[in-house]
Amino acid sequence: MIIKELNVVIETPKGSTEKYDFDPETRFFVLSKLLPAGMMFPYDFGFIPGTRGEDGDPLDVLVLSEFRSFPGCMMKCRLIGAIRATQKERGHDPVRNDRYIAVPFASRQYKEMDVAPDSLVRELEQFFITYNELQGRHFKPMGYIDAAPAYEQIRFIEK
Repeated sequence: MIIKELNVVIETPKGSTEKYDFDPETRFFVLSKLLPAGMMFPYDFGFIPGTRGEDGDPLDVLVLSEFRSFPGCMMKCRLIGAIRATQKERGHDPVRNDRYIAVPFASRQYKEMDVAPDSLVRELEQFFITYNELQGRHFKPMGYIDAAPAYEQIRFIEK
């Protein structure tokens, strides 16, 4: 098993019905949208600082955790895998927009997890399909990859 430390900044905590985004210009977390009634983030949602995906944003991460977090919280995590996916905005070409899945080093509940169970991956895929559909976008899962290949595809921006 590969164990590498990865810093993840939480934008939206699990259970939240609000979506927050980090604004690099002001360095604040901004309420960007409300989720429809009955929908909430199943886990903490954040990004890997110093990275950039094809969509121009930092790489997205879902953090499986048993404790509370808040927008702006940074967690030291290890990847357990990623959902490979494309995302398409209306009138634009699809872009690769994977969802990495990580576990905090401080976790007791998920400490032994090496890969996400298939049932969890399917639930997360469905969450992102529905979430994007309600935003007028198309999210298309293309399979799950384990931690080693997920780490391999992460590239940090040189400053």
